[in-house]
Amino acid sequence: MAEIYALRTTAGRESQVIDKILARVKHQGLMVYSILKPREVKGYFLIEAGSTEDIQKAIYGVQHAKGIVGKVRMDEIKHFLSPVQEQLKIQDGDIVEIVSGPFRGEQAKVKRITKVKEEVVVELLEAAVPIPITVKLDSVRVIKPEESKEEK
Repeated sequence: MAEIYALRTTAGRESQVIDKILARVKHQGLMVYSILKPREVKGYFLIEAGSTEDIQKAIYGVQHAKGIVGKVRMDEIKHFLSPVQEQLKIQDGDIVEIVSGPFRGEQAKVKRITKVKEEVVVELLEAAVPIPITVKLDSVRVIKPEESKEEK
């Protein structure tokens, strides 16, 4: 039966560690079923696996992976799993980070939001030529809200 374990990593490097683990799991066929990185928790993520041996094989030699903290009960993490109906907190002019897709990790400025299609049009900040890119609303997170006219 699969168990859920907490793993410790260097804070801010959780996504890198998870990507490396996923690649190793696919390559070696390890019994890792799911990985959860709660936004509220820095330096830790959760992994569901058949055994601790599978996790040890998956994290062996992975930079920034510190090790298994211990087993986690479902009632301890249930609040991370329940869907939260979030208000739309993104506005035109906000600076966002793209969290999935080919432009993952890039920062961009919001140009337009299509609430019906749940899409947002952004322009990459580091691009030499500003090109509008359309991504799903859940593929971006706000880094810096647009400054109001009074703050400028």
